[in-house]
Amino acid sequence: MDALEITQKLISYPTITPKECGIFEYIKSLFPTFKTLECGENGVKNLFLYRIFNPPKEHAKEKHAKKEHAEEKVKPLHFCFAGHVDVVPPGNNWQNDPFKPVIKEGFLYGRGAQDMKGGVGAFLSASLNFNPKTPFLLSILLTSDEEGPGIFGTRLMLEKLKEKDLLPHMAIVAEPTCEKVLGDSIKIGRRGSINGKLILKGIQGHAAYPQKCQNPIDALASVLPFISGVNLDDGDEYFDPSKLVITNLHAGLGANNITPASVEIIFNARHSLKTTKESLKEYLEKVLKDLPHTLELESSSSPFITASHSKLISVLKENILKTCHTTPLLNTKGGTSDARFFSAHGIEVVEFGVINDRIHAIDERVSLKELELLEKVFLGVLEDLSEA
Repeated sequence: MDALEITQKLISYPTITPKECGIFEYIKSLFPTFKTLECGENGVKNLFLYRIFNPPKEHAKEKHAKKEHAEEKVKPLHFCFAGHVDVVPPGNNWQNDPFKPVIKEGFLYGRGAQDMKGGVGAFLSASLNFNPKTPFLLSILLTSDEEGPGIFGTRLMLEKLKEKDLLPHMAIVAEPTCEKVLGDSIKIGRRGSINGKLILKGIQGHAAYPQKCQNPIDALASVLPFISGVNLDDGDEYFDPSKLVITNLHAGLGANNITPASVEIIFNARHSLKTTKESLKEYLEKVLKDLPHTLELESSSSPFITASHSKLISVLKENILKTCHTTPLLNTKGGTSDARFFSAHGIEVVEFGVINDRIHAIDERVSLKELELLEKVFLGVLEDLSEA
């Protein structure tokens, strides 16, 4: 089966987060020779398929080796394709039913066509056509909760795999990374995210007697240039400068003759490896040292990066150039993704997939040519890694 046929079938399942809708049964039916692990909580379902191709044959001496030396056995390279089958709600005003895939003028339309059932369809097809001649462990990890909280999705499955000593060495998450043409972008990492709440305290009073009040909004005005939109570092070759962005301000009781007792500032900092929660706290406490305040910071994800000279990135770049005739840009732009959970386990991970110009949009679509080329890129990566 090719990537188009599989993607059409995947789109037909209305898997709005965290619903799985039976899509895993279909996927499992494609891989009867693969072993299966499943887990999930709180309505989230996760699927892990894996197969060891050409397992190394044990010699007689190895069979009788002492158990305490078992961990010294060399394992075959374990490569994992990863992704999510859940989609965001389609909304209204589609030209066609978002869960009844339609091909029109060279595009496949349907919710999830780009994000990310197109990528999943491509790597499932590549996996079906892969037939290595050397020992190789190929796996597929899928979750029904990436667009939502993600608490019981990929992160949970990777914890289960660690318990079973089945963590992969390398992984590609098939998120839609490309901007204008297939192959123009590989995400080799992601920025971290820190959420914060700052409360500046004052003394409430009558607006006609400002001398008897301490207006925290006045205090905020004095420090706002050092908080709003400020760069926290200079970034580097792959990371933009870390930036603090205010997302919400609240003060007062809604009356025009009362000064507020406090002002609440909600903010987010998308940050590189150069900035941490501790360094952000130190910076803000220095800015706010003369003002009565409380400050809360919470890290929702940590930044990570895969070395640009890694084997995985080299092989992926070579296959993109060969298949798409494009040299990809390596970057870390965008929000968070499930790739961070792989990196947290020391797994070499990148993200690569179709163009992202219609993700989460009405009449989401993917080019038929992209699906064909993406499947070829993924198959080429598998073949090159298995021959290395």
